[in-house]
Amino acid sequence: MIVNFLTEYVFRRLISRGSLVVTTSNNRRLNFGDGTGKPVSIRFTDWRAELGFILDPDLKLGENFVNQQMVMEQGTIYDFLALVLNGQRFVSSPWPVQLLNRWRYATRRFLQKNGVTTSRKNVEHHYDLDDRLYQLFLDEDRQYSCAYFESEEQSLDDAQLAKKRHIAAKLCLKAGQRVLDIGCGWGGMALYLSKVAEAGQVLGVTLSKEQLQVARKRTQDAGLTNKVHFELQDYRTLDAKFERIVSVGMFEHVGIDFYDVFFKKTASLLTDDGVMLLHTIGNSDVPDFTNPWIVKYIFPGGHLPSLSDVTASVERSKLIITDVEILRLHYAKTLRHWRERFMARRDEAVALYDEKFCRIWEFYLSASETAFEYEDIVVFQLQIAKRQENVPLTRDYIAAAEAELRKMEALVKSS
Repeated sequence: MIVNFLTEYVFRRLISRGSLVVTTSNNRRLNFGDGTGKPVSIRFTDWRAELGFILDPDLKLGENFVNQQMVMEQGTIYDFLALVLNGQRFVSSPWPVQLLNRWRYATRRFLQKNGVTTSRKNVEHHYDLDDRLYQLFLDEDRQYSCAYFESEEQSLDDAQLAKKRHIAAKLCLKAGQRVLDIGCGWGGMALYLSKVAEAGQVLGVTLSKEQLQVARKRTQDAGLTNKVHFELQDYRTLDAKFERIVSVGMFEHVGIDFYDVFFKKTASLLTDDGVMLLHTIGNSDVPDFTNPWIVKYIFPGGHLPSLSDVTASVERSKLIITDVEILRLHYAKTLRHWRERFMARRDEAVALYDEKFCRIWEFYLSASETAFEYEDIVVFQLQIAKRQENVPLTRDYIAAAEAELRKMEALVKSS
């Protein structure tokens, strides 16, 4: 059968190490790898699914797993993805896949028409899910973005606190300054900047009704309603001035055709002495398309920029990039915590939704973790200013600011 021949050809090229058994759709058993490591076994239940994986793995692998047309017989989908992606770095894709990838790259802009109405719908698709779902796997502060691991042994909660501290330090925030948080999530960053970093007025904007409700309640519970405000508002509709702007995990939803809009708008919102910290997932390789399965099922309208995608728009906005930091593997560690927490409470997620939904999320968390671990996906932290003298001359200030913030954290915790 030609499909089985193609399956064997593809996996022979992909797997040189490890141990993989593939049972084809006509029950042919194929062994790949050198027999080392954790054994992984998969079975295709349908020849169309098997062919789909060969011709369009970026989309069909996830669909096959979710629809149970590719069944894990030994190991987990994470184990399979880790085995495949670890080997894929050294192998070029078959020519039909290369042609499909070129077409996706050429048409990527058409999938990212993220106007105000579309952006709101895209956010609702993912962030307005049942709030109890996110409680299953996020840290106590509900930080749904890359943590900052200062050591291998650091807990997720401590690493997320370190992320907020690291970002606050890079903002060069002075007491009483006005701060805008674009894509504020459940409010953790805005509340930290108010309580710990002693910001003045803090405004957080989101397009998620569920996140807005939680953020406002947290603000009320913290007694900060006179200092921290959250609004259901698109950043493009704002008309105010802020000394500091922070955006964590929102830029991935902007869309490549709107990068100029984003930076020109933030430039208009920043005061002349202003500083912005942009924290975003990105691609450390050349510009590319975003994984089609993720776009279709998880983040519609999403795009992971290369640094070159971003810098040209910053330059056109007349802003200045004053610092760039690449967080490597930090998100892989974050996602491992999320995946393990989610799987430990998977039955609760099934009760909230259903089995198919949980397979989608298992694949999403596993695919994301392995992408950060084995592919060219990282996190960029860009410090951006109106004027080059708005930030200190050397980076020594970051560690000094973090030390002061740790002291403030202790005071806030004890009060």
